[in-house]
Amino acid sequence: MAELNTIARPYTKAAFDYALTKGGLDQWSQMLALTAIIVNDSDMKRVLGTPSLSAEQKAELIISVCGKKLDDAGKNFIYLLAENNRLPLLSKISVQFDQLKADHEKSVEVDLTTAYELDNALVEKLATALRSKLGREVKMTSRVDQTILGGVILRANDLVIDGSVRAKLAKLAVAMNS
Repeated sequence: MAELNTIARPYTKAAFDYALTKGGLDQWSQMLALTAIIVNDSDMKRVLGTPSLSAEQKAELIISVCGKKLDDAGKNFIYLLAENNRLPLLSKISVQFDQLKADHEKSVEVDLTTAYELDNALVEKLATALRSKLGREVKMTSRVDQTILGGVILRANDLVIDGSVRAKLAKLAVAMNS
C-alpha cells in the first residue's frame, strides 16, 4: 500500500503544482475524483486490463467517458499516466491531491460520529474548538451511529479521537481479562 502511495506521489505533486500555478485546484480535484471513479469501476478495470489495448486507447477510453469534464491539461495527464501504466493509481493521486489542497488552503475535513443527532450549536462549538486546536479551517460532516452507544468519534486525516462509550467498554473488557 505504501509503495503505491510512493509511486503516485510524483504524479500528484506535478498535478498539484500545475493546478496551483493555473489557479485550478478545485477543477483538478474534481477531474481527478471523476477519473478515479471511472478507473475503479469493475467493468472499466476489466476493459483497461485488456492486453490488446494500447496505452493511447486506454487513455482515449477514459477521456471519452469523462466527456467535457476534462480540460486539455487533464487529458494530457491521463495520456501520461496511461503511457507509464499508472492509470490504476488515479484513486491514490486523487486522495493525495485533495490532501495537498487542504494543506494549502489550511483546511481539514472532520468526520463526526455520534450516537444521536446533535444540534447545530453544539456541532459549531465543537468545530470552533477543533479550529483553534488544529489551526485550520474545519469542514465538519456528521453522522449518527447508534452502535457507539454514546460519546463521539472524530476523524481528521490520520487523527482519530474515539470518545465513544463502545471504545471505553472495550478497554474495560481488555483490562478485566488481563
